[in-house]
Amino acid sequence: MNSREIVCRTLDFEYPERVARSFGVSDFCGGGCSARSYAVPWKKVSEKRWERIDEWGNLWARVDETSMGEVAKGVIEKFSDLDSYGFPDYSRPQDYEAARENRRRNPDKWFIGFLPGFTFNIARKMRKLEQYLVDLFIEPEFVHELDDRIDVMLENMIRNYAAIGADSVMFPEDWGTQNQTFISPELWRKEFFPRFQKLCGIAHENKIKVFMHSCGQTEEIVPGLIEAGIDVLQFDQPDLHGIDTLASHQQNSRITFWCPVDIQKTLQMRDETVIRNKAREMLDKLWKGRGGFIAGYYGDNASIGLDPRYQEFACDEFVKCGVGSKYL
Repeated sequence: MNSREIVCRTLDFEYPERVARSFGVSDFCGGGCSARSYAVPWKKVSEKRWERIDEWGNLWARVDETSMGEVAKGVIEKFSDLDSYGFPDYSRPQDYEAARENRRRNPDKWFIGFLPGFTFNIARKMRKLEQYLVDLFIEPEFVHELDDRIDVMLENMIRNYAAIGADSVMFPEDWGTQNQTFISPELWRKEFFPRFQKLCGIAHENKIKVFMHSCGQTEEIVPGLIEAGIDVLQFDQPDLHGIDTLASHQQNSRITFWCPVDIQKTLQMRDETVIRNKAREMLDKLWKGRGGFIAGYYGDNASIGLDPRYQEFACDEFVKCGVGSKYL
């Protein structure tokens, strides 16, 4: 089996010959859209402040050269700003040519087209998170208008990725703190479930899968995400949910989890035996030789304060034990 076949069988729970992986000789490749209407790179503006403008026009700030930073000023400060705002144009096929070429060069890899988020990830930056959360309660009509306009852009992106032969789209959207989701499950289902359902439906109509990355404790909305049509949930903190809890979602659905060994708990113990045991547990409970699990790797060891060798223990265990013949 080539990489594309292994990932396909993983998502379909059709017993790939080995566990799919995103490290070493990865089973994945991908590409993005080159249209960027407002983006300006990071610039140092004072001794302890760097700023940049993202593709939406939001002002970001950070205190050093390595952090991701935060939105300091959203581009939609007043409701009236939405009337004059020019959204980036993601509809033009020519802006996907680099992605198309990468697809052509890697026919045996599983190809991911990268989205900037679903609705929430984009809207919360344009208004700043705290204001957007307030808007959901006191200005629902404004929220609906903003979110609807964002969804049109995402629909354009999904269709363009399908046209270049992508196997899936993937987006980041952090929905939780360490303890709970940002909003109640009831509000999430009212405002966002229909949007997830529509965007996932467009992807599936165009024969591509939907991958979602999310940080934080999102367990309350995981059933809704699965119901809406998310095919892969990428969690860097699987222990925050619990491996048994994640496995329970697979009893009635074909949801695939893409995870490294937990970056905040297990890896931080810096114990080879513990790390290897956790990797085997994830294979035994989530993969089982039949699919439903992708062995991950967190790409920024410096940001989590770890020597790469700790993740290498996990990767070695994933490769050594993630072989179909061991589960026959």
